[in-house]
Amino acid sequence: MSATETASTEVPNESGWDAVAELPPSAKLVAKVLEYNEQLTQSQLAEETLLPSRTVRYALNRLEEVGVVDSRFSFTDARKRVYTLSIE
Repeated sequence: MSATETASTEVPNESGWDAVAELPPSAKLVAKVLEYNEQLTQSQLAEETLLPSRTVRYALNRLEEVGVVDSRFSFTDARKRVYTLSIE
């Protein structure tokens, strides 16, 4: 193996809660909150988790990378995105 192959930071091939288990604690907390709430905005997630907005944004990005969170624009406010958990 070359040095570039061993140093690659690819997203694991796992899906669902197995993929979430490999993520930081903040991402796990955000996923759990989304499990109990159908859909939330980033600010609502920050309020529910008591995490800073920046940490919630990082957690959401990591969750989207592994494909367990979906986002779409809010119908009531197009400036905001609504996040839902997509684990079956």
